[in-house]
Amino acid sequence: MRSSRGEGIFQVVNVVILLGVVAVTLYPFLNIIAQSFSGESFIRAGEVNLWPRGFNTTTYQLVLSDSMFWTNYKNTVVYTVVATAIAMVLTTCYAYVLSKKKVRGRNVLIGIAVFTMFFNGGLIPNYVLISSLGMTNSLWAIVLPNAISVFNLLVMKSFFENLPEELEEAAQIDGLSTFGILFRIVLPLSKAVMATMVLFYAVAFWNSWFQAFLYMDRADLFPVTVYLRNLIAGATTAASSGGGNDLAQVASNIQSVTMVLTVLPILCLYPFVQRHFVSGIMLGSVKG
Repeated sequence: MRSSRGEGIFQVVNVVILLGVVAVTLYPFLNIIAQSFSGESFIRAGEVNLWPRGFNTTTYQLVLSDSMFWTNYKNTVVYTVVATAIAMVLTTCYAYVLSKKKVRGRNVLIGIAVFTMFFNGGLIPNYVLISSLGMTNSLWAIVLPNAISVFNLLVMKSFFENLPEELEEAAQIDGLSTFGILFRIVLPLSKAVMATMVLFYAVAFWNSWFQAFLYMDRADLFPVTVYLRNLIAGATTAASSGGGNDLAQVASNIQSVTMVLTVLPILCLYPFVQRHFVSGIMLGSVKG
């Protein structure tokens, strides 16, 4: 079937607009990469655009040669994997319970979850709580306080509600328990939303730094985000007090280097879940 003239114009306009969106989205990222490899004088003069000027890898060499960087990078990987796994287990179980309209107290449980989106104990009470539980300088100070995202919980709950009830009824007739239905029926049908939630949680935990900054005082336990934050602060202070050429170079592009180093693993993860991303959000957000 031949498309009409109006449809052809519409497709051309769509392509032009989408190409513009892609260009606007990619430009800042390409500029950051270019700055991370550029010389200090060109960066300060504002002459770096999409291509490095005065190619320089001093900052990369400084960061990557530091053993503490790799220790903190390993910490970040461990924190992210463990925290994401725990968050997925808790969020999945909670969302599955909330998706069952016959469960007693369901509205109360939903209300408790939604309440935490708008109100919390505050910084000092949270610090006192974590300290009194003995979780400072430990993995649990990062993992447990943010184990459930209410937004992710509600999206997953809506997704589970859209699954056909007949499938679970048939499984019950076949003798499956509640956990059997969840693991053998529901979860295999929920790969899209599960992949989306894994991405959301992994990105949040990977980029998190304030929890570690607040609850940890040992450098060997910091995630890489805190290491890079301290590196930025140190380089800026040293440069402002009149450091050498290397310090001036580090201070000029340390922010762009840290952005590249922190975003790289997430960019590597995203292609594996991208095909589930849109469908997971849409199916979990629109009630059928």
